[in-house]
Amino acid sequence: MTDITARLALPLLESGQAQKEVTHNEALARLDLAVQASVLASGLSTPPVAPADGQAWIVGDSPTGAWTGQGRAVAGWTVGGWRFVAPFEGMAVWSVADALVLRFIAGAWVAGRVTATRLVVGGVPVVGPQQAPIAAPIGGATVDVEARTTISVILQTLRSHGLIAG
Repeated sequence: MTDITARLALPLLESGQAQKEVTHNEALARLDLAVQASVLASGLSTPPVAPADGQAWIVGDSPTGAWTGQGRAVAGWTVGGWRFVAPFEGMAVWSVADALVLRFIAGAWVAGRVTATRLVVGGVPVVGPQQAPIAAPIGGATVDVEARTTISVILQTLRSHGLIAG
């Protein structure tokens, strides 16, 4: 099979190909592994002894046995044996063991990192881009005025981030 898709390396059917169901079923098995991916754990180097159909893991950096040569791939057990999906930049997988999303970033699986421009909870924006720092109060003849000014700035910043209501 030389004709494959660009991201998931799914086998493509060829014109006039005999036993198209073999190629089609292989593509479906890999899709089943990759779409809404969930793994039991990550970083394993040795395949489990008795995996169940549909279970998957993220292979460690130095795999052995049936996983040799599949470092960092998503490995899933199927009725037909091990299937592998090579990770690509931005790929996300749910890790049952970590209860976190793992994302493939710059050649490594990263756990729990969330990248966003704004956090919205219940339709209310609660955290946005970081604002300028608040200067610490210094000097002053009347501490109370300086403290009130600083507290006002802190409250305004919390409001602008949506962390407290305006």
